[in-house]
Amino acid sequence: MKAIFDIVSRSCSRTVTNSYSTSFSLATKMLAPSIRQDIYNIYGFVRFADEIVDTFHDYNKEELFEDFEKDLHKAIEARISLNPILNSFQETVHKYGIQKELYNAFMNSMRLDLHKSEYLSIEEYKQYIYGSADVVGLMCLKVFVHGDNSKYEALKRSAMSLGSAFQKVNFLRDLKADYDDLSRSYFPNVDLSQLNEVNKQHIIDEIEEDFKNGLNGIAHLPVEAKFGVYTAYIYYRKLLQKLKSIPSLEIRKRRVRVPNYQKAGLLAKSYISYRLNLI
Repeated sequence: MKAIFDIVSRSCSRTVTNSYSTSFSLATKMLAPSIRQDIYNIYGFVRFADEIVDTFHDYNKEELFEDFEKDLHKAIEARISLNPILNSFQETVHKYGIQKELYNAFMNSMRLDLHKSEYLSIEEYKQYIYGSADVVGLMCLKVFVHGDNSKYEALKRSAMSLGSAFQKVNFLRDLKADYDDLSRSYFPNVDLSQLNEVNKQHIIDEIEEDFKNGLNGIAHLPVEAKFGVYTAYIYYRKLLQKLKSIPSLEIRKRRVRVPNYQKAGLLAKSYISYRLNLI
Protein backbone atom coordinates (compact mmCIF):
# COMPACT_ATOMS: atom_id res chain seq x y z
CA MET A 1 0.00 0.00 0.00
CA LYS A 2 1.26 3.46 -0.89
CA ALA A 3 0.02 4.71 2.49
CA ILE A 4 2.83 2.80 4.19
CA PHE A 5 5.39 4.22 1.75
CA ASP A 6 4.07 7.72 2.43
CA ILE A 7 4.55 7.19 6.17
CA VAL A 8 8.12 6.04 5.55
CA SER A 9 8.72 9.05 3.27
CA ARG A 10 7.50 11.51 5.89
CA SER A 11 9.69 9.81 8.47
CA CYS A 12 12.71 10.29 6.19
CA SER A 13 12.03 14.02 5.87
CA ARG A 14 11.68 14.32 9.62
CA THR A 15 14.96 12.45 10.12
CA VAL A 16 16.76 14.72 7.65
CA THR A 17 15.56 17.80 9.52
CA ASN A 18 16.55 16.45 12.92
CA SER A 19 19.93 15.26 11.65
CA TYR A 20 21.04 18.33 9.73
CA SER A 21 19.75 21.25 11.80
CA THR A 22 19.16 21.23 15.54
CA SER A 23 17.96 24.85 15.50
CA PHE A 24 15.46 24.42 12.65
CA SER A 25 14.35 21.11 14.13
CA LEU A 26 13.70 22.80 17.48
CA ALA A 27 11.67 25.59 15.87
CA THR A 28 9.68 23.08 13.81
CA LYS A 29 8.77 21.12 16.95
CA MET A 30 7.13 24.33 18.23
CA LEU A 31 4.67 24.32 15.32
CA ALA A 32 1.26 22.71 15.71
CA PRO A 33 1.27 18.97 14.87
CA SER A 34 -1.21 19.66 12.06
CA ILE A 35 1.43 21.50 10.00
CA ARG A 36 4.70 20.23 11.47
CA GLN A 37 5.19 17.32 9.06
CA ASP A 38 4.74 19.51 5.99
CA ILE A 39 7.56 21.79 7.15
CA TYR A 40 9.74 18.69 7.58
CA ASN A 41 8.82 17.76 4.01
CA ILE A 42 9.89 21.16 2.69
CA TYR A 43 13.12 21.17 4.69
CA GLY A 44 14.08 17.69 3.49
CA PHE A 45 13.74 18.81 -0.12
CA VAL A 46 15.75 22.03 0.24
CA ARG A 47 18.41 20.33 2.39
CA PHE A 48 19.09 17.59 -0.16
CA ALA A 49 19.46 20.09 -3.01
CA ASP A 50 21.78 22.20 -0.86
CA GLU A 51 23.87 19.18 0.13
CA ILE A 52 24.47 18.28 -3.51
CA VAL A 53 26.03 21.65 -4.33
CA ASP A 54 27.80 22.21 -0.99
CA THR A 55 29.23 18.90 0.18
CA PHE A 56 29.31 16.15 -2.46
CA HIS A 57 32.76 17.20 -3.73
CA ASP A 58 33.93 13.67 -4.58
CA TYR A 59 31.06 13.13 -6.98
CA ASN A 60 29.77 14.64 -10.21
CA LYS A 61 27.63 17.36 -8.63
CA GLU A 62 26.28 18.65 -11.95
CA GLU A 63 24.98 15.20 -12.82
CA LEU A 64 23.56 14.59 -9.36
CA PHE A 65 21.81 17.95 -9.41
CA GLU A 66 20.33 17.40 -12.87
CA ASP A 67 19.04 13.97 -11.84
CA PHE A 68 17.55 15.39 -8.64
CA GLU A 69 15.80 18.17 -10.57
CA LYS A 70 14.38 15.75 -13.13
CA ASP A 71 13.14 13.49 -10.34
CA LEU A 72 11.58 16.52 -8.62
CA HIS A 73 9.43 17.38 -11.63
CA LYS A 74 8.53 13.73 -12.23
CA ALA A 75 7.49 13.36 -8.59
CA ILE A 76 5.19 16.36 -8.71
CA GLU A 77 3.66 15.33 -12.03
CA ALA A 78 3.14 11.67 -11.08
CA ARG A 79 2.37 12.38 -7.38
CA ILE A 80 4.88 9.71 -6.36
CA SER A 81 8.63 9.19 -6.25
CA LEU A 82 10.81 6.34 -5.07
CA ASN A 83 13.02 9.04 -3.56
CA PRO A 84 11.18 9.33 -0.21
CA ILE A 85 12.26 12.97 0.27
CA LEU A 86 10.73 13.97 -3.05
CA ASN A 87 7.69 11.79 -2.40
CA SER A 88 6.94 13.64 0.84
CA PHE A 89 7.68 17.03 -0.76
CA GLN A 90 5.28 16.45 -3.66
CA GLU A 91 2.60 15.56 -1.13
CA THR A 92 2.98 18.98 0.51
CA VAL A 93 3.15 20.76 -2.86
CA HIS A 94 -0.22 19.34 -3.88
CA LYS A 95 -1.80 19.66 -0.45
CA TYR A 96 -1.23 23.42 -0.23
CA GLY A 97 -0.98 24.43 -3.89
CA ILE A 98 2.68 25.49 -3.72
CA GLN A 99 3.46 27.18 -7.02
CA LYS A 100 6.01 25.77 -9.45
CA GLU A 101 7.67 29.19 -9.59
CA LEU A 102 8.74 28.87 -5.95
CA TYR A 103 10.55 25.55 -6.07
CA ASN A 104 11.93 26.33 -9.54
CA ALA A 105 13.40 29.59 -8.22
CA PHE A 106 14.99 27.65 -5.36
CA MET A 107 16.55 25.15 -7.74
CA ASN A 108 17.84 27.99 -9.94
CA SER A 109 19.72 29.53 -7.02
CA MET A 110 21.12 26.16 -5.98
CA ARG A 111 22.31 25.60 -9.55
CA LEU A 112 24.27 28.85 -9.36
CA ASP A 113 26.26 27.40 -6.46
CA LEU A 114 27.62 24.76 -8.82
CA HIS A 115 29.70 27.30 -10.73
CA LYS A 116 29.17 30.90 -9.58
CA SER A 117 31.58 32.15 -6.91
CA GLU A 118 30.99 35.91 -6.78
CA TYR A 119 27.97 38.19 -6.75
CA LEU A 120 29.18 41.52 -8.08
CA SER A 121 25.91 43.45 -8.26
CA ILE A 122 23.05 44.13 -5.87
CA GLU A 123 20.66 42.66 -8.42
CA GLU A 124 22.53 39.34 -8.57
CA TYR A 125 22.71 39.25 -4.78
CA LYS A 126 18.99 39.90 -4.35
CA GLN A 127 18.06 37.35 -7.00
CA TYR A 128 20.16 34.66 -5.33
CA ILE A 129 18.66 35.37 -1.90
CA TYR A 130 15.16 35.35 -3.35
CA GLY A 131 15.69 31.85 -4.77
CA SER A 132 17.73 30.39 -1.92
CA ALA A 133 15.80 31.80 1.04
CA ASP A 134 12.76 33.97 0.30
CA VAL A 135 10.94 31.26 -1.63
CA VAL A 136 11.60 28.76 1.17
CA GLY A 137 9.81 31.17 3.49
CA LEU A 138 7.00 31.46 0.97
CA MET A 139 6.61 27.68 0.66
CA CYS A 140 6.39 27.46 4.44
CA LEU A 141 3.90 30.34 4.45
CA LYS A 142 1.65 28.35 2.11
CA VAL A 143 1.54 25.68 4.79
CA PHE A 144 1.05 28.15 7.65
CA VAL A 145 -2.03 29.72 6.01
CA HIS A 146 -3.34 26.34 4.76
CA GLY A 147 -3.12 27.50 1.14
CA ASP A 148 -5.38 30.53 1.70
CA ASN A 149 -4.29 32.90 -1.10
CA SER A 150 -5.61 36.09 0.50
CA LYS A 151 -3.73 35.44 3.75
CA TYR A 152 -0.68 34.38 1.75
CA GLU A 153 -0.62 37.64 -0.22
CA ALA A 154 -1.08 39.69 2.95
CA LEU A 155 1.94 38.06 4.64
CA LYS A 156 4.10 37.45 1.58
CA ARG A 157 6.45 40.44 1.93
CA SER A 158 7.07 39.75 5.61
CA ALA A 159 7.83 36.07 4.94
CA MET A 160 10.33 37.07 2.27
CA SER A 161 11.99 39.56 4.63
CA LEU A 162 12.34 36.91 7.32
CA GLY A 163 13.81 34.46 4.82
CA SER A 164 16.29 37.13 3.70
CA ALA A 165 17.28 37.90 7.29
CA PHE A 166 17.93 34.24 8.09
CA GLN A 167 19.99 33.77 4.93
CA LYS A 168 22.11 36.88 5.45
CA VAL A 169 22.83 35.85 9.05
CA ASN A 170 23.95 32.49 7.66
CA PHE A 171 26.16 34.24 5.10
CA LEU A 172 27.83 36.32 7.80
CA ARG A 173 28.20 33.39 10.19
CA ASP A 174 29.56 31.04 7.51
CA LEU A 175 32.07 33.44 5.93
CA LYS A 176 35.01 31.16 6.65
CA ALA A 177 33.46 28.03 5.13
CA ASP A 178 31.94 29.84 2.15
CA TYR A 179 35.05 31.87 1.30
CA ASP A 180 37.89 29.54 2.29
CA ASP A 181 36.38 26.14 1.48
CA LEU A 182 33.88 26.88 -1.31
CA SER A 183 35.46 30.09 -2.74
CA ARG A 184 32.12 31.87 -2.61
CA SER A 185 31.50 35.54 -1.92
CA TYR A 186 27.82 36.48 -1.73
CA PHE A 187 28.03 40.07 -0.47
CA PRO A 188 28.58 42.46 -3.41
CA ASN A 189 31.27 45.15 -3.17
CA VAL A 190 32.80 43.52 -0.08
CA ASP A 191 36.33 42.10 -0.03
CA LEU A 192 35.85 39.19 2.36
CA SER A 193 39.58 38.65 2.68
CA GLN A 194 39.71 42.08 4.31
CA LEU A 195 36.30 42.33 5.97
CA ASN A 196 36.20 45.51 8.04
CA GLU A 197 33.84 46.99 10.61
CA VAL A 198 32.28 49.40 8.11
CA ASN A 199 31.28 46.62 5.73
CA LYS A 200 30.18 44.43 8.62
CA GLN A 201 27.95 47.18 10.00
CA HIS A 202 26.38 47.78 6.59
CA ILE A 203 25.46 44.09 6.37
CA ILE A 204 24.07 44.09 9.93
CA ASP A 205 21.96 47.20 9.23
CA GLU A 206 20.49 45.41 6.20
CA ILE A 207 19.67 42.34 8.31
CA GLU A 208 18.10 44.47 11.05
CA GLU A 209 15.73 46.02 8.51
CA ASP A 210 14.76 42.56 7.24
CA PHE A 211 14.12 41.37 10.79
CA LYS A 212 11.93 44.40 11.49
CA ASN A 213 9.78 43.70 8.44
CA GLY A 214 9.67 39.98 9.20
CA LEU A 215 8.52 40.47 12.79
CA ASN A 216 5.51 42.45 11.59
CA GLY A 217 4.34 39.37 9.71
CA ILE A 218 4.91 36.93 12.58
CA ALA A 219 2.38 38.82 14.67
CA HIS A 220 -0.31 38.03 12.07
CA LEU A 221 0.47 34.37 11.49
CA PRO A 222 -2.14 31.74 12.36
CA VAL A 223 -1.82 30.41 15.90
CA GLU A 224 -0.56 27.03 14.63
CA ALA A 225 2.57 28.66 13.21
CA LYS A 226 3.25 31.72 15.33
CA PHE A 227 5.24 30.18 18.19
CA GLY A 228 7.46 28.06 15.93
CA VAL A 229 8.32 30.92 13.59
CA TYR A 230 8.91 33.27 16.51
CA THR A 231 11.28 30.70 18.04
CA ALA A 232 13.32 30.68 14.81
CA TYR A 233 13.27 34.50 14.78
CA ILE A 234 14.58 34.71 18.37
CA TYR A 235 17.33 32.18 17.60
CA TYR A 236 18.57 34.10 14.57
CA ARG A 237 18.36 37.39 16.44
CA LYS A 238 20.66 35.85 19.04
CA LEU A 239 23.09 34.79 16.33
CA LEU A 240 23.09 38.33 14.95
CA GLN A 241 23.70 39.71 18.43
CA LYS A 242 26.76 37.46 18.76
CA LEU A 243 28.03 38.49 15.33
CA LYS A 244 27.69 42.15 16.28
CA SER A 245 29.93 41.66 19.31
CA ILE A 246 32.71 39.84 17.46
CA PRO A 247 35.39 41.80 15.54
CA SER A 248 35.04 41.51 11.76
CA LEU A 249 38.37 39.74 11.29
CA GLU A 250 37.38 37.18 13.92
CA ILE A 251 34.23 36.34 11.95
CA ARG A 252 36.51 35.37 9.10
CA LYS A 253 38.27 32.84 11.32
CA ARG A 254 35.47 30.91 13.02
CA ARG A 255 31.81 29.97 12.84
CA VAL A 256 29.66 31.55 15.54
CA ARG A 257 27.28 29.21 17.37
CA VAL A 258 24.55 29.43 19.97
CA PRO A 259 25.24 26.81 22.71
CA ASN A 260 22.47 24.38 23.61
CA TYR A 261 21.96 25.91 27.06
CA GLN A 262 21.35 29.30 25.43
CA LYS A 263 18.93 27.70 22.95
CA ALA A 264 16.96 26.36 25.91
CA GLY A 265 16.83 29.85 27.40
CA LEU A 266 15.72 31.35 24.10
CA LEU A 267 12.95 28.76 23.84
CA ALA A 268 11.71 29.68 27.31
CA LYS A 269 11.81 33.37 26.44
CA SER A 270 9.90 32.74 23.22
CA TYR A 271 7.23 30.75 25.03
CA ILE A 272 6.70 33.46 27.64
CA SER A 273 6.34 36.13 24.94
CA TYR A 274 3.94 33.88 23.06
CA ARG A 275 1.80 33.06 26.08
CA LEU A 276 1.63 36.70 27.15
CA ASN A 277 0.65 37.68 23.60
CA LEU A 278 3.70 39.96 23.32
CA ILE A 279 4.55 38.95 19.75
